[in-house]
Amino acid sequence: MASAYQNLSSYDPATVPDASKMRFGIVVSEWNRSVTERLLEGACNTLERHGATDGNIHVFRVSGSFELTYGAQQVIKYADVDAVITLGCVVRGDTPHFDYVCQGATQGITTLNATQDIPVIFGLLTTDTMEQAEERAGGKFGNKGDECAVTAIKICDFICKLKK
Repeated sequence: MASAYQNLSSYDPATVPDASKMRFGIVVSEWNRSVTERLLEGACNTLERHGATDGNIHVFRVSGSFELTYGAQQVIKYADVDAVITLGCVVRGDTPHFDYVCQGATQGITTLNATQDIPVIFGLLTTDTMEQAEERAGGKFGNKGDECAVTAIKICDFICKLKK
């Protein structure tokens, strides 16, 4: 949903299940670190607010947003997690590089979701300006990290209910 219509940090806490028994991997891009670290902080704070413990939140860093797919794939393969959250930020520049990175990361994460048993949450900001990114990383539109954490908790609960 476009953040112009909804604050990314706005949700009804009563609709979020208890996360105390859930394990999360977070793959965060080091590129545009001033933004991605705030996304990470939002995600971790939200997970903890809903019961996840520090020991059940595992953070892994990759160099850029294009590497989020590979990082998420390796977390699925080697870490004992119930969901993976990917966090990155790509800001449009003067070359088509933006399009390639955004399309590649989007397709890669979509492919992981279609082929793996562990859900991968898409937390890639794709903005025209750094100001827009900052507005979505704890600014006037909230924090995309919060939204990703809530999504991860809800999809884990969804899977748990299916397996009963």
